[in-house]
Amino acid sequence: MRADHLSAAATLRVDGLRKAFGEKTVLDGLTFDVSSGEVVSLLGANGSGKSTSLRCVVGLERPDAGTIVVDGVTGKPGEAMPTVAMVFQKIHLVPRRSVLDNVCAGALGRLGLSRSWSVLAFPRELQEEAMACLDRVGLADRAREKAGRLSGGQQQRVAVARALCQRAKVLLADEPVSALDPAASEQVMNLLRSLADDDGLAVAAVLHQPDLARRFSDRILGLAGGSLVFDSPAAEVDDDTVAGLYRPALEALEAAEAARTKEFA
Repeated sequence: MRADHLSAAATLRVDGLRKAFGEKTVLDGLTFDVSSGEVVSLLGANGSGKSTSLRCVVGLERPDAGTIVVDGVTGKPGEAMPTVAMVFQKIHLVPRRSVLDNVCAGALGRLGLSRSWSVLAFPRELQEEAMACLDRVGLADRAREKAGRLSGGQQQRVAVARALCQRAKVLLADEPVSALDPAASEQVMNLLRSLADDDGLAVAAVLHQPDLARRFSDRILGLAGGSLVFDSPAAEVDDDTVAGLYRPALEALEAAEAARTKEFA
């Protein structure tokens, strides 16, 4: 299994990640890596630890143990790393602000207080960089529109442009297409693939669509119970392998339903 032998050259290295909420262990020694120019998808049932792992990497959750190394720099638990950006299922744009303002916001972490207190203070060079990011995702012509007027797929692409304006080397995507129609999902996944191929980003995405994972990923990680079940080339992950990830959760649900039925019989 690849993750047992982490690549020293990988842009993102996650080793022995552990996280519990109360008595519930969500991550149990999770280890994986993602290299520059690679798309890695995480599959697994709800509660398997997929989203929590990404939230630990980006600094939104503090892991209980383990190390996270990005571009050779070991992160401090629970602290954000400036070279890691994340896009979410809920896109978190400011709908009343322009598309350009939303993308410029990706640079707030590197602006001084005097230049970040208001979108009106965004410097010209930042606006030019943000326009280039919008051009990269195919939305430069919508820069002056309010973000709330765009379609869901367009808003997700704006969120990706905002991540690019953060100058990230690692792009994390937590269910980026789960709320989109098939056509918009294709556009977003094609964009993530292009960012890896053409821009050299290391991309890790939580998906619930095994067919998209196989088509757009280099590798697929299968998670269950907070642990890595498999780390395989996407082309080698068949339907039976995917079904095995969800079978324990389905069996547990069926057992609980049977118990409730028996109780009220």
